[in-house]
Amino acid sequence: MSKEKDILGTESIGKLLIKYSIPAIIGMMVNALYNVVDRMFIGNIPGVGPMAITGLGVTLPIMTILVAFGTLIGVGATTKVSIKLGEGKRDDAEKIIGNSFTLTIILSIIITVFGLLFLNNILTMFGASENTIVYAKDYMIVILAGTIFNMFSSIFGNIVRGDGNPKLSAVIMSVGCITNIILDAVFIFVFNMGIQGAAIATVIAQAISTILGLMYYLRGKSNVKFKKENLKLYKSSVTGILIIGVSPFAMQLATSIVQLIYNFSLKTYGGDLAIGAMATVNSISMMFVMPAFGFVQAMQPIVGYNYGAKRYDRAKKTLKISLIAATIVFIAGYLLTQFTPEMLVGVFNKDPELMGLTINGLRKYTLAMPVIGISIVGTYYIQSTGKAKMSMLLSLLRQVIILIPLIAILPRFFGVNGAWFAQPIADVIASVVTGVVLFNEVRRYSKIEEDELIEEVKVA
Repeated sequence: MSKEKDILGTESIGKLLIKYSIPAIIGMMVNALYNVVDRMFIGNIPGVGPMAITGLGVTLPIMTILVAFGTLIGVGATTKVSIKLGEGKRDDAEKIIGNSFTLTIILSIIITVFGLLFLNNILTMFGASENTIVYAKDYMIVILAGTIFNMFSSIFGNIVRGDGNPKLSAVIMSVGCITNIILDAVFIFVFNMGIQGAAIATVIAQAISTILGLMYYLRGKSNVKFKKENLKLYKSSVTGILIIGVSPFAMQLATSIVQLIYNFSLKTYGGDLAIGAMATVNSISMMFVMPAFGFVQAMQPIVGYNYGAKRYDRAKKTLKISLIAATIVFIAGYLLTQFTPEMLVGVFNKDPELMGLTINGLRKYTLAMPVIGISIVGTYYIQSTGKAKMSMLLSLLRQVIILIPLIAILPRFFGVNGAWFAQPIADVIASVVTGVVLFNEVRRYSKIEEDELIEEVKVA
């Protein structure tokens, strides 16, 4: 067992979370900035900003689907590797790494071919109008062509961190983000390439992140070694990745479905610009959600390892600290969105009509932000213990089971404001249910430990 992995079972939980969370937060923020920076630059293109950012808003569900597939493999592989190492099964862990590479290549090719062949139909289905489809199409053609880099850059962010090298994971993501910011400015404002320039910048940046991640494994510097023979798909490895990864995949896919439904609801009750408003609201919300996901990703290998090693007290402590940290971030986000929305929205667009729609939506959309840490952290904690079905159910609860009916019903009575209120209501209900599940899960550990103690006494 590597020294790094042994530390997961022995070092102070607080120190471990700081060690892993800071790079993870940087990585998540950097990952979010790919899209956020694109929206900032695109929204400020002279003459076309409002329509361009609305066109980009149409693509949000598609971009989320790409993230979903990256999450499926990345989180699934990372969590499974941590559990296998906790069980002392290094060979199985290395098979999982190799198989994750192969799965990524296969899925990327399928997504690229399917997406490019049916792009017009997809964009129309996702809410593009005659005014916005040209911007959405220009952006997505490039993004779909670079799907393999999109997925690999996301996956390396997960598996390099789970391999015990969170600092390198953050560096890889940061280099990509900085590259994206620089190229966005150059392609959009120097070469006047518009929305397509933003897409090209994103793909180049993700390609650089992919190369850096590949170098880490191909040069043999990783703790869990990459071996060519493990590129061959093994049923047990593929199944293990997909079973664990299906919960966050479902969560991301559900997010895409919600974005799609939101787009139609907003377009119906608020017009094209309301979709542009949602693109900005989503971007601002993301800047507060991503740090929480950073805590979650730092939590996962620690919980996975200690749960696999039956050190339940350490798993519980990791949960407690992660919940507190995430909640602090969300409270800060709530205060900023409620009291300084003009400052936040103004970064993306200065069009008076679009700003008014966005500020109204932002204040309502983030009303329940202080409580969603329970839902997000709790769901991923359950996932980290290998309970994929329960985790998926909790994921779907917040993003599908409760939210979609609210989006469908509330606007009929409250117009566009009903669409904005749907999310906070769903957040509150989902957080209460997740809290109950977490309480019962943690209480169960006491029973397990009691039974094990009785068994030890009998043997003695």
